[in-house]
Amino acid sequence: MDEQIVAIIPTDYFPSLGEIPQPPKTLRMRGTLAASDGTLFIGVVGSRKFTSYGKQACISLIKGLAGYPVTIVSGLALGIDGIAHQAAIDERIHTIAIPGSGLSWDVLYPLQHKTLAQDILQNGGALLSEFKDSEIGAPWNFPKRNRLIAGICAMIIVIEAEEKSGTLITARLATDYNKIVGAVPGPITSSTSKGAHQLLKLGAVPITDATDILRELGLDYGASRSTRPTCLLTDEEEKIVSILHDGPKLKDHIMTELELEPSSGNMTFSTLEIKGVIREVLGLVELVK
Repeated sequence: MDEQIVAIIPTDYFPSLGEIPQPPKTLRMRGTLAASDGTLFIGVVGSRKFTSYGKQACISLIKGLAGYPVTIVSGLALGIDGIAHQAAIDERIHTIAIPGSGLSWDVLYPLQHKTLAQDILQNGGALLSEFKDSEIGAPWNFPKRNRLIAGICAMIIVIEAEEKSGTLITARLATDYNKIVGAVPGPITSSTSKGAHQLLKLGAVPITDATDILRELGLDYGASRSTRPTCLLTDEEEKIVSILHDGPKLKDHIMTELELEPSSGNMTFSTLEIKGVIREVLGLVELVK
């Protein structure tokens, strides 16, 4: 799915961006943003030089967030960022990638994650950038990108970071913006855990499992969870979902009732399936519970 790039007003979707220094005036976007009613944005960032411990910690934490009204935000970078996006896709959690480049496919940074970026879109997620579509990834872009991640998210979680890294810049900005900062403790002999341990000494929340995250965000981690991801629906998609609240129906009957054109109607059904909102079983379309 090659989503078109559109311009959005940042504070229409992320009011907290209006509270940071030098807020972006516009953002470029591909894909679908999460619904704004109650969705919590969690930044998951970490080292490019990750260890097997860091990878497993990242996957485990995100797995524990499945079914809750959260969006995983990261920078599409190699290492923990990419692992976080992929884990979110695997758990059907909405995810947003904010690269340090424009969103044109020929400049998207890093090039190795072009397929991952496309998978994010195919699974109902989004790509965001403050840069011109043709802007290449460059070292001076990444601090600006990091401030967007910190500004959008209610909480930043650091999974492995060296003593001097862009990850710590994101954490520092999050602190400046009065966001919650959490860090995953690691082996004391690991250089990739020194940055996380430094944050913990400065007062970051120790994160050892998903309940630590849910508790900090005020989510009831003891309640039953919905497996349906929270995502923003178009008017046409909302109409289909509304009809299906009464029970499973034939696709043709829905299209007739809503007077949908076959081409656009089938595309809408396909999009809802990709978003994980509906499924077709034995010829009947039903909501994913």
